[in-house]
Amino acid sequence: MSQRKIARSLDELPSPEELMSVPGLEMMRSIVSGERAGPPIGETLGFAPVEAEEGRVVFEGIPQFEVANPLRTVHGGWYGAILDSCMACAVHTTLPAGAGYTTLEYKINITRAIPLGVVVHAVGIAQHSGRSTAVATGELRGKEDGKLYATGSTTCMILRG
Repeated sequence: MSQRKIARSLDELPSPEELMSVPGLEMMRSIVSGERAGPPIGETLGFAPVEAEEGRVVFEGIPQFEVANPLRTVHGGWYGAILDSCMACAVHTTLPAGAGYTTLEYKINITRAIPLGVVVHAVGIAQHSGRSTAVATGELRGKEDGKLYATGSTTCMILRG
């Protein structure tokens, strides 16, 4: 995973005014390119966006020891965090300037354990982006072997103005 610009303080994150001044796709692409700082949760949990196009965002992640549970496997919360991120960001890419979003609910289905240190891709695809809600799905797969580790779905509330 390449080094991305990560915010080290609230002042380095885009302001609410800046977030609302550009279309969601432009904002996501600027984070992927490193022009704008990404949120610190990505560094904390070991994942970051690596691709963004309208209605589709890919996150790359490497679960490390810090996200292991007592059974020595990746904690289910890590699956949820990376899938929630890619799915919600896929919704973000469909929004015009002046609109935002928040996750209303999401669901994940874990199909197998991710070995610690394995590089994965989480792909989020917006299925619907309406006036007040949006729906997206996601898949978490091994980057090299393509194994399916989890699937997800989300409903987001669209915030305007």
